[in-house]
Amino acid sequence: MSTASAKALFIALVDSPAAAVCAINRLTPEFLCFFLPDSRKPIIESEVQPHITQMPKRWDWVLVPDPHSFPSSYQAVTPSFPELLQAWHIQPGELVVDFSDATPAMAAAMALVSRPFSSRVVQLGPTVEGEPITVGNQTRRWQEGNLWNEEALQVRREVADAFNQGAYRNAAQRFRRIESLISGGQKPFYHALADLADGYDAWEKFQYRPAWDKLKTALKAIELASVWGGPPGLPATLATVKANVRFLESVVLDASEVKLAVAHDLLAHAKRRAERDHDPEAAMPILLRALEAYAQHQLWKHYRIKTWDVRIDQLPQALREPCRTCFLDDVDGRYKLPLYAQFRALAGLGDRMGQTFLAEWAKMKPLLDAAQQGVLGHGFQPVKAERFSQLYTIVLKLANVHETILPVFPRLSL
Repeated sequence: MSTASAKALFIALVDSPAAAVCAINRLTPEFLCFFLPDSRKPIIESEVQPHITQMPKRWDWVLVPDPHSFPSSYQAVTPSFPELLQAWHIQPGELVVDFSDATPAMAAAMALVSRPFSSRVVQLGPTVEGEPITVGNQTRRWQEGNLWNEEALQVRREVADAFNQGAYRNAAQRFRRIESLISGGQKPFYHALADLADGYDAWEKFQYRPAWDKLKTALKAIELASVWGGPPGLPATLATVKANVRFLESVVLDASEVKLAVAHDLLAHAKRRAERDHDPEAAMPILLRALEAYAQHQLWKHYRIKTWDVRIDQLPQALREPCRTCFLDDVDGRYKLPLYAQFRALAGLGDRMGQTFLAEWAKMKPLLDAAQQGVLGHGFQPVKAERFSQLYTIVLKLANVHETILPVFPRLSL
């Protein structure tokens, strides 16, 4: 059986100080907290401390008025015990709980209050299983277990739901918490899931390099874990992650100033905000940015026009004077084309995208007005979901993009 030492030990003490001494000497905790009735407090100094071979750095106790009452036990230990762990800077997974001398009421209270911190429970009892240990003139059995190994299966489903709803940072934090609480053999899998969530959190913030690095690392670890089995939905998740890694690679390794893949990503991001998050108000400005990114790519790739630093002689004749009089940035002295002017330039250059823009203008005008009047635009009228959907369809047509080429985030099924 494991005899690993404990960072912190929470131990019941009612009738068997010898069992407490045995557990303390075996686990050699740095921090120690007794849970005991007030009447038994004197035995700590008389029957426990003198026999401890290595004294903890710090120790304390929680007193219970009635050790046979669950309400009394739970009220005594909450919130005093969590506050004590916080004062001792105990992290999740660093606490061991010893139920050996606890009454049923005390054991229930200890189990509930220690659940967020404990990765191991131990007990010296009259069972037939476990390592035999002599306590006084009796032989008892030392048993250890980690209740989180089973509980993690349910909790990870809840965390997967958070991931699927786009709460990637929250999911990463919770996966790391599970990792800290479960036994060693399962830790790499949950570490990889946390890296996966961190990667998508970075991607949602357009941090492409950190996202790529995290997803590559997570993919390798999850693939290794899947060799030994795993949740049934894992292969589908892995397939999507692989596609996402390839997409991020195309963004990160593309050295061009204007990246078509970023335009695709903006369009996919806008769709997630509208459909997954049900937030057309936030989705609309991102959709407009995607529209602009497609125009910028077209102007740069085919005409070497930088919309943020235009040379007037690059523009169609009809747009030169408006550019000279209206689009000069008086801060840096550069000519900068706004969205509508970018598509007018494309149309004047005979480009299909610009000509389609003009052909669709009657449909687009009220949609662009709705975006401008939105709370995140320049007005006070929330954007309606149907307005976003209508403009999204037009953007696909303008950019000549099929949805199948857009990156899709995975759904975790654990």
